[in-house]
Amino acid sequence: MKMRMLFVLLTLFYFSNSVYSQDDVIGDWKGEYLSDYGDSGTITAEVIAQKDDGYLALIRIDYGPKLELAGKKASAGAVFSGEIYVGEDLGGSYQINAKILDGVFKGKFSGVQTTGTISMKKIVKKSPTLNMKPPENAIVLFDGSNLNAWRQKNGKAAMWKILPDGAMEVTKQDIVTQKKFSDFKLHLEFKTPLKPEATGQARGNSGVYLLERYELQILDSYGLTPQNNDCGAIYKVAAPLRNACYPPLRWQTYDITIHAPRFDKSGKKISNAEVTVEQNGILIQDKTEIPHPTGSRFSKNEVKEGGILLQDHHNPVQFRNIWILPL
Repeated sequence: MKMRMLFVLLTLFYFSNSVYSQDDVIGDWKGEYLSDYGDSGTITAEVIAQKDDGYLALIRIDYGPKLELAGKKASAGAVFSGEIYVGEDLGGSYQINAKILDGVFKGKFSGVQTTGTISMKKIVKKSPTLNMKPPENAIVLFDGSNLNAWRQKNGKAAMWKILPDGAMEVTKQDIVTQKKFSDFKLHLEFKTPLKPEATGQARGNSGVYLLERYELQILDSYGLTPQNNDCGAIYKVAAPLRNACYPPLRWQTYDITIHAPRFDKSGKKISNAEVTVEQNGILIQDKTEIPHPTGSRFSKNEVKEGGILLQDHHNPVQFRNIWILPL
């Protein structure tokens, strides 16, 4: 009996501290602000988890620029407090004191000209291509049942973990498709872990290498101004057109169309690889040319066909519903 109780306690401890434990504070919020003069408008927030039980709320007033408001985990939910500057035409600076509790983000603001209240509720976005079924001529690369379509770079069997819900999780070594492809459309779904203590490239990092040469970055970049090494970037080549990321712990989609580089009869490259990407149904790369292979771990030579490689960057990123349609 004692051993069984110990097992239960250890299991509860693991899941409560797991990078896949739910956090109801993070994510998108939307609602209304109302001043004591009767003025009202739209207020939104993207709440990001940070180290030491901290949070950062990126506030928008009437779809203006993002304004930062610091928060802290509370016994239930979270509390936020700080000063934001909304511009002289809107009254300058305001002190905000708010909390998230029972699914509501609410509080008060005060400034030189007016005071008032804010109230927001959680928004849960869903990609329009989530769970999209493969078309008739597509090749299914992963449907949750096995890893037969994949191998390690050294030719050995793929060792990633298949989870009970039909996803696979990065566990050891990069994996690459057994088959090679040239021009194609690729659909895949991914989920980044919650790693509030991590920053930058350590925060839910993986990648999709097209033709084993060109990395489409996977990262927890929720709420950030996109750079050329953030989620949706062609790594160190092209930043995404906009940040289309969902918060960590949410399933997201990539729908990718790539045309391989072209070579003349002598083998000289005459046109670059070109890629178009939609993330969660939003265009983030529009016929982007990729002039050279990305990163330093893989071959520098370019090819007219290659595999699809999923990167092990020592983060438990999950994947599911992967299929490819050769063009």
